[in-house]
Amino acid sequence: MTSNAQETTPVVSVVTPMFNEAANVTRTVTEIRRVLDTLGVAWELIMVDDGSTDETLMRAHAEAKSDPHVRVITYTPNRGRGYALRQGFRAAHGTIVLSTDFDLSYSADHLALLYQYLQDNRSVDMVLGSAYMPGGSVCGVPRMRLLISRVGNLLLRLAFPWRLHTITCVLRGYRREVLDSMLLVSNGKEIHLEILSKALDLGFNVAEIPATLTARKKGRSKSRLRRTSCSHLAFLFFEKPIIVFGGVGIVLLSAGVIAGGYVTYLRYAGRLNPARPLVFLSVLLVITGMQMISFGLLALLLRDQRRSLYRLQQQQRLLNNSATQPRVVPHP
Repeated sequence: MTSNAQETTPVVSVVTPMFNEAANVTRTVTEIRRVLDTLGVAWELIMVDDGSTDETLMRAHAEAKSDPHVRVITYTPNRGRGYALRQGFRAAHGTIVLSTDFDLSYSADHLALLYQYLQDNRSVDMVLGSAYMPGGSVCGVPRMRLLISRVGNLLLRLAFPWRLHTITCVLRGYRREVLDSMLLVSNGKEIHLEILSKALDLGFNVAEIPATLTARKKGRSKSRLRRTSCSHLAFLFFEKPIIVFGGVGIVLLSAGVIAGGYVTYLRYAGRLNPARPLVFLSVLLVITGMQMISFGLLALLLRDQRRSLYRLQQQQRLLNNSATQPRVVPHP
């Protein structure tokens, strides 16, 4: 269900999911409105209520009623950030689509920076806000959460060919064609990984800009650290299986070679007992290691097939979009 609509097609759409954020509604809308009004183009703010159980929806509707630029999407029950973002992206009309946290852990001023970067760099299709790249900063975030976030992003960097510093941030800017080209399925926070992975597979150019991450000022964080960590590690496994299979295979193969070398030494030293388990262990380690490496290579082939599938999906979606009513491109 949606509320409010504009007669003028917006250039910029801001999508922000919310769940039990009643304490932040007024502040967030005010701050985002302040920034977007400075852009000099038509804009819309799409707040996606992800099944809130407090007064979030009531306050959001009040904001939408008083400002035609503000729209509200709502549904029940709570389905996760990924589902909320997908609904917001689907409803957005702008040629530039921005997303951000509802609690403004990254200040609303970053939205203008994302928009300006895409305007100034026409070859860039998607831009990420990064607190961990040179020039970025973190303020007031609990140390343990910050440590886990940094380590997680460091590990996830292994899954991508580009040198990116912050993989999981919701602060992003997209050209419309990026979102129109991919079929998104994630319901949780892993949607950030899915979008980035598919964007790179489809050949879109991705860049980062420095950002400042601050601690939440009102309300409580809805992040489920254990669940998010598990889903991100699973993504790393599926995105770069050679890291797991290849790593384990190399360790086992190396152990088998070392054990085999020791067995060979015992053989020529005349001290080898053929019945010793070490003989069978060395053979088992070598065979298992080679099998694991083979699984890793096979997984790489499957990963390439998945990239081909993404490209076919992109072509199909573009054909479907061209068959429908053409999008009106607004003038700034």
